[in-house]
Amino acid sequence: MASSRPLVIVGGGLAGAASACLLARAGRPVCLIERERHAKHKVCGEFLSYEAQFYLTELGLDLTKLGATPINRVRLLRKGQSVVADLPFRGISLSRHVLDEALLHLATSLGAEVLRGHIIREIDLSGEMRLVADDIGELRPEALFLANGKHEIRGSGRKPLATTNDLIGLKSYFRLRPAQASALQQHVEIALFQGGYAGLQMVEGGLANLCLLVRRERFASVGQDWQVLLASLKQESSQLHERLLGAVEELDRPLAISRIPYGYIHRPTPGESTVLFRLGDQFAVTPSFSGDGMSIALHSAFAASAAYLAGDDAATYHRRMRREIGPQIAWARPLAAALLTDIGQAGIMALARGMPSLLRFAARMTRLPRLKSWSLPVGLSSIVD
Repeated sequence: MASSRPLVIVGGGLAGAASACLLARAGRPVCLIERERHAKHKVCGEFLSYEAQFYLTELGLDLTKLGATPINRVRLLRKGQSVVADLPFRGISLSRHVLDEALLHLATSLGAEVLRGHIIREIDLSGEMRLVADDIGELRPEALFLANGKHEIRGSGRKPLATTNDLIGLKSYFRLRPAQASALQQHVEIALFQGGYAGLQMVEGGLANLCLLVRRERFASVGQDWQVLLASLKQESSQLHERLLGAVEELDRPLAISRIPYGYIHRPTPGESTVLFRLGDQFAVTPSFSGDGMSIALHSAFAASAAYLAGDDAATYHRRMRREIGPQIAWARPLAAALLTDIGQAGIMALARGMPSLLRFAARMTRLPRLKSWSLPVGLSSIVD
């Protein structure tokens, strides 16, 4: 007989909210705990590949109605040079603020209990699993789905972490001049600059998302001042200068993140809890722009939900996930490393100019295949071909 204890999901981002939708749809009692009271903007490029779109559509979201913007081409920029190539799929762009909120509303409509504004302070994995949450008290779930992103919770830390300490992620939104917004439509532009790279693309509401990775040394050289950094990047990239000329920044200050554990993939260990499933960044962190983090988050949600409903333990799920996403991260890591060095950038630009189809190849190789190999229980069988 099934346990009456709820399944607890920690984190209301893509992975957590998608899992809540799937498990609630399958008739399981689900409690999702999210630390924020309202969905917030996140440091994210907000590019949704074909695979991510597939999963979101399977959940029941109408991405067009949410304002998703199509992206069909990639434009690589460096020192006044540019290379343009068609993507091997139709991408879209949608802000995390809108997408996360839509998924949480969907989870609630499907019967999941969504508790916002509560923080899990501790997870005790000795003996019967126990969670301690602000204003909620102790929880003893039947199974726990950790989807709290890059945040750590005492007692459940990811070890070891391959933390990249010298990179800072920054993001803001801009309202471009009409001519520049029109020129950017259906494109994602990747601007390479000394010590980092940036992505620029349109999202819903006529705004452009500028999200970048920069080495700490480069950011320190401009006094850790966002506006000074922007000015220096525009001096380095005539195309970026043209795009942002006369643009109005929508955020009072940029979003920022550091100490990003790029390349981390969870490895099951002997004695690990059989009912603790790690999702999204809690399972693996792929490099920005050169990876497909949102697809990994959604892929893990579908995979973990399917594994749990099929009666598989967490270790089995984690081993399968390593096989599913390992090749993608293996391709993304050296590409991301090359994008951060002058020699690597020059080489990538030269190869792309000589053979633009390489951009299509790189985009294809760093995407995540849809979930096909798993044996799914009734109610989730529609997610495979």
